[in-house]
Amino acid sequence: MKRITLIIIAVLLSAAAFAQQKYDTDFKQTKVMKVSGKTTEKTGHLRFDGNDHLSMTYSKPEGEYFIIEGNIVKMNLDGKQTELDAEKVKMVKLQRATLLNCLSGNWEQAAIDNNAETTITEGKGVKTISINAKGKVQKGGYKSVELTYRQSDGGMIKMVLEEANGIINTYEIK
Repeated sequence: MKRITLIIIAVLLSAAAFAQQKYDTDFKQTKVMKVSGKTTEKTGHLRFDGNDHLSMTYSKPEGEYFIIEGNIVKMNLDGKQTELDAEKVKMVKLQRATLLNCLSGNWEQAAIDNNAETTITEGKGVKTISINAKGKVQKGGYKSVELTYRQSDGGMIKMVLEEANGIINTYEIK
């Protein structure tokens, strides 16, 4: 009985390490457009409070940003400024939820929201979760998401998002 209790405690502690992460760090984004083969790189600073506030402020190119404040999503990307209410735009609601859930370590909910199945692999100090859509990708959803977390503290170090149109965004978190 003691052994079972210890195993349960170890599992719970491990799961807790992956929950409610907070970030205040630099990141690098690599965007690949499958159709054209064009690749762009951006860098910036990421702040995430573990709930529903995310700020990605780009230093390259300077002036670009992507911000989630509650249900409001604000962005200035590729010279286009936009502000949307996620509760009113279904596609934005799904993207917002997926990003926040993945950053906070709640990948199970991201998989449910995207009607996807998951595969988990572990090794060399990391845990990688692959989330793949089961069928047709929902508007605003992702064909696949790959998340790599440090096993030591559950912090994300890499997130790869593949959109239905073939655009792949890779975020490396320092």
